[in-house]
Amino acid sequence: MKTSLECIPCFLRQALDAARLAGTDPSVHEAVLRKVMDLASRMDLTQAPPLTGQKIHRIIRVLTGGGDPYRAIKERYNRFALGLYPELKQRVRLAEDPFATAVRLAIAGNLIDFGVRSDLSEDDVRRELEATLSAPIDAEALETFRRAVDVARHVFYIADNAGEIVFDRLLIEQMLPRKVTLAVRGHAVINDATREDARAAGLTDLVEEVVDNGGDVPGVLLGDVPETFRRAFDQADVVVAKGQGNYETLSDAPREVFFLVKAKCPVIADDIGCKTGAVVVTRRVPAERVT
Repeated sequence: MKTSLECIPCFLRQALDAARLAGTDPSVHEAVLRKVMDLASRMDLTQAPPLTGQKIHRIIRVLTGGGDPYRAIKERYNRFALGLYPELKQRVRLAEDPFATAVRLAIAGNLIDFGVRSDLSEDDVRRELEATLSAPIDAEALETFRRAVDVARHVFYIADNAGEIVFDRLLIEQMLPRKVTLAVRGHAVINDATREDARAAGLTDLVEEVVDNGGDVPGVLLGDVPETFRRAFDQADVVVAKGQGNYETLSDAPREVFFLVKAKCPVIADDIGCKTGAVVVTRRVPAERVT
């Protein structure tokens, strides 16, 4: 997916939010914005937005001292989600359709995206969980996804954000976890999930294997991932990708991918063909395989 002109103001807002999380010095905030504005003036709009996101957050880390400005937020939302987990697991167990309920809750967790919303609160997440359980969803797409998972011997599940990854666990538990390989980011970027977050969510001992994308891209650049990632991606019977960053980088992937997304951005919603805010299960198939 290419970068839209509408992405540029979001890049600037995200950069300022991250700089402010990293410290209170206004001169540093200004330096970050000036560097990012210079980058924006030269960015390649044919590339996926997460590639620019990677460059922006490298700038922020350099200018603010090299730390992870989102670390405390990630830890907070992992704890918050884990606190909700027993109740949500019970809701899945007692649901008329446990798989569909787990899909909805996993997508609801995609709201925990501090690249999109820096003012997100725990109450916002609670409201989203309830709203998503009754929100419209493409029933045909959901059934296609269910059937693919049911017959799959190996599922490759690409996570998105910390906190959200706990809600992903609810869905992975519906898939027979030992046939699931979980993918995370290789290094900290925004509030995206890493191995540390997978461990906090209890997933490292649950799934068959955890691999990472090898770097700090808030998405998946298939040309840059380690061999372990690419092999699992290519050989899986089903690939599941959570969230916008994964959608932006894999919507043109050379194989079938199921995307579970909260369409938080009008650009993403337009590309998918849904309303902003929609709860989305969608399948992308390479053009040469469409029949």
